[in-house]
Amino acid sequence: MAKIFCVANQKGGVGKTTTTVNLAAGLAKVGQRVLMVDLDPQGNATMGSGVDKRQLKQTIYDVLLESATVTEARVKSARLVEAGCSYDILGANRDLAGAEVELVDVERRERRLKAGLAKVEAEYDFILIDCPPALSLLTLNGLCAAHGVIVPMQCEYFALEGLSDLVNTIKQVHANLNKELEIIGLLRVMFDPRITLQQQVSDQLKAHFAEKVFDTVIPRNVRLAEAPSYGLPGVAFDPAARGSQAFVEFAKEMVDRITNMGTTPARRAA
Repeated sequence: MAKIFCVANQKGGVGKTTTTVNLAAGLAKVGQRVLMVDLDPQGNATMGSGVDKRQLKQTIYDVLLESATVTEARVKSARLVEAGCSYDILGANRDLAGAEVELVDVERRERRLKAGLAKVEAEYDFILIDCPPALSLLTLNGLCAAHGVIVPMQCEYFALEGLSDLVNTIKQVHANLNKELEIIGLLRVMFDPRITLQQQVSDQLKAHFAEKVFDTVIPRNVRLAEAPSYGLPGVAFDPAARGSQAFVEFAKEMVDRITNMGTTPARRAA
């Protein structure tokens, strides 16, 4: 069965979508079966995976409203297939913005995504959910469906403030809605070791969260920033870039970490 992870942080602009699409591509590159779920109405993870959100006939919106199954709504990107790091995409577009209003009065409103994913869990090793920055009903669906949370964060002072809020949110969801939910790890992104403050914050994270901090560090990298404008993850856009290679290393670390926990299927050959 798949391990389901939300990529979440209540602070905006910390690289959640970049982390989601590049981790998905990295996991695919090392032989894992991956489904990427875009839970953000902006649809950036969809576009960044080589899929035009405006052309989608069915999306995550239809899955949440139970007018389509995940099997019917998921798509593949031909460009990712060509790049050798293909994963399935459950895309989103602006229709998703209306889902929160439409879900207000329905039963099991916070568990719609969990129910939809349950039907395809056996087909994947990893399911990654790109959450919007706000704590909304959409984010709550992601947290209720997930086994754990991956937290991308910049090593800056205000990022520590946002992390405290997120930890409290996860504790509340764990206590009331999803007993399986836990923080899987903190991923340091857009990291520049030449900046003293970033190094200090990184040291604070490791001191406080210990093994919850991933060993892999994603450097600040121009090619990663350019990749979305070409509609691709950096791992597919420029595999030789430092940032792309770091995400492949992160994918390997994720597989090893979950394997050591004894909770993931054996890795397939790359």
